[in-house]
Formats: sequence, C-alpha cells, structure tokens
Amino acid sequence: MKHIVFAASFVAGLLMAKFTTAADPPLVVDVWPDKPADDNATTIGEEKFIQLMVNGKAYEVAGKPTKWKTNVTKPTLTVYRPANDKNSGTAMLICPGGGYHNLGWDVEGEEIAEWLNSLGMTGIILKYRCPRRPGDEKGVPPLGPVKDAQRAVSLVRSKAKDWGIDPQRIGMIGFSAGGHLVGATATNFEKRTYEPIDAIDEISCRPDFGIPVYSGYFKFKEVGGLSPTVKLPANATPLLFVHASDDAISDVEHSITFYLALKRAGIHSDLHVYASGGHGFGGRPTNASCAAWTRACTDWLRNRGFLPANPKQE
Repeated sequence: MKHIVFAASFVAGLLMAKFTTAADPPLVVDVWPDKPADDNATTIGEEKFIQLMVNGKAYEVAGKPTKWKTNVTKPTLTVYRPANDKNSGTAMLICPGGGYHNLGWDVEGEEIAEWLNSLGMTGIILKYRCPRRPGDEKGVPPLGPVKDAQRAVSLVRSKAKDWGIDPQRIGMIGFSAGGHLVGATATNFEKRTYEPIDAIDEISCRPDFGIPVYSGYFKFKEVGGLSPTVKLPANATPLLFVHASDDAISDVEHSITFYLALKRAGIHSDLHVYASGGHGFGGRPTNASCAAWTRACTDWLRNRGFLPANPKQE
C-alpha cells in the first residue's frame, strides 16, 4: 500500500509541477547555504573560464574546442530539465573532470546534460570546488569535492517533487576525476564526510546508480590495490564503468580494479572497455570504438529500470 501511495503522489507531483522546456534557461542553485563545509580557499582567485593548453595547443575533443572552469569556491547545481512530454522522472548529477584542478564545462557538462535531456532525464551539472586547496595531498583526491557531492545528492532529493524527479531514481555520471567523484560518492553514503548543517543533510546522500567514465584514482599505482577513497558496502549503488584501453592519461586498470573488487564482493556492476578512444572524449561522436558508450549506457539504464523501455524516448 505504501508503494501505491508513493506512486500516486509522485505522478500527481509530475502533473502539478511547472516544468521548463529544454529551451528554457537552466536553473542554478547553491549547494551550500553559506561557505562550503570545511573549505580552505584563502588563496583561490576569482572563478573563471580558462583555455586549457596541451603541448602548447588549445585542447580540443573530436576536432572542437573545449571550455573549462576553475577557481570554484561557491559550488552550484545547474539544472537542465527535459521537455515536458519526455520527462521520465530520472535525474543525473553530472560531474565534469579536470584532475580536481578545473572542470570540463562543455564537453563533460553542458553537452552531457543535453544528451540526458534527449533521453527524458534531468541533467544537473555539479560545479564542485576546485582547484585543489592548500594542504591537499598531491596525487590523492582532495576531500572537498566529495562533501559537495554528498550534499548535492541530498539537495536534489529534497527538490524532487519541485523538479519533477523520482527521488528513487537519482544517479550520477562523471568523467575522469569526476568519475572518481561518482565512485566515491556512490560508496561513501553511510556516513557524511562533514557535520550536518540543516534538514537537507538528514536526507539520504546515496545515489541510486552511478556511471564513472574514464576515471582515475581507483587504484594505488604502487601496489595495484583498491584506493581507500572508495568502499564496498553491501548495499552499494549499481555502477557502470566506461573506459578505453588506449587511455594514456588514466589507465584502464583504474576501472578494472574497482570493477573486480565489486565483483568479488558480490556487488552489481558493469564494465565496458573499448579498444580505442583515449581520454576525455565525453559524449562527442568520433570514429573510435568508445563512441558506442552512450548507446550502451542507455541500454543499461533501461535494463536496470531507471529509464522506461520505450525506444521512442531516444
């Protein structure tokens, strides 16, 4: 009976909610009511977009330029809603990559939100704190972003009715360092990494699914074991790993190591390893085999029940 009441309430919420269309400006919401928890940003400059350079040239993906954001001291959610008639009730927090130094705002953020909208999902870009703060250990994921992510999951769940979202279908997708952030958030939900500050922090910060794409930081380079930044809880979030074998920035063994650890623990996960694609491909179409990952991801979401099995939503 409880499930019937919940379903009726959710459907009623969908009917009453005033959704925007994909053409409307996205909603921007602060993650924290004041200063982010435990942040040490005394030497961080003004937030800005930068031109990422690689070997003296502007960094491009699939022959197109990219847009990168840095100096984030005020984490936000940028909410892109699907068209009213396509809304599935499923939402994904999007975590752009950038080595925890900056954020790939278009190729791993805005363009991913657009793809999710086309599938009937709400795409929510998490602008988490970067670059690394003074005192953060080099080569180790900083602690601040996972605090932002935990808070963000609870915040989205608190806004589920207002945003036309099913509170039991809130997932995450992340790229490179953002993929690690997905894995860390998806397995560190039993205790927050910061002291709760309000009623939002009383709401679960466990995402319902996660998709880490060409992630790093899942294994120790020295010994090949699983990083302590991710856990193996019995009720772990189902994960779908995506990686290319020829990734020269983040070795495919990061995804494989985490996948095998989950498998041995009897925790559901899927792994898609492609022969070609390198690093940083986002959702842009290329001739590499990794271009098939978005279709595989869509099928996985449908098979897991996070999207309806209606091909018309493609």
